[in-house]
Amino acid sequence: MFNDSSFDDIDARTRSALADHGFGILTEIDVKTTMKKKLDVEMPSYRILGACNPKMAYSAIGIEPRVGAMLPCNVILREAEGGVEVSAVDPVASMQAIENAELTAIAGEVRDLLTKAVEAI
Repeated sequence: MFNDSSFDDIDARTRSALADHGFGILTEIDVKTTMKKKLDVEMPSYRILGACNPKMAYSAIGIEPRVGAMLPCNVILREAEGGVEVSAVDPVASMQAIENAELTAIAGEVRDLLTKAVEAI
């Protein structure tokens, strides 16, 4: 939980940390804005960043072409009581549906990079 900065500052720091660890942002969903438009409801800031490490994604697709259904790795920023929470998907857990030791190894590397990125925010 980050209580030292604004949501937008944490967003910028998250993007920078992800980039520093080899991730680009492929998708972005502003859930707060979407819910306001679609349902006319108010909610705290909530953003989903679809992060991808191209080298790792290429390796994973080479091992298992259907793995694309599990990409990119979602990183969530949400405004919570006391600050902004940043969390990321666990690629190892999400890849458990495919029994392949090589893919599991790559997912472990991605998890390590995501963990380092979140820790660097």
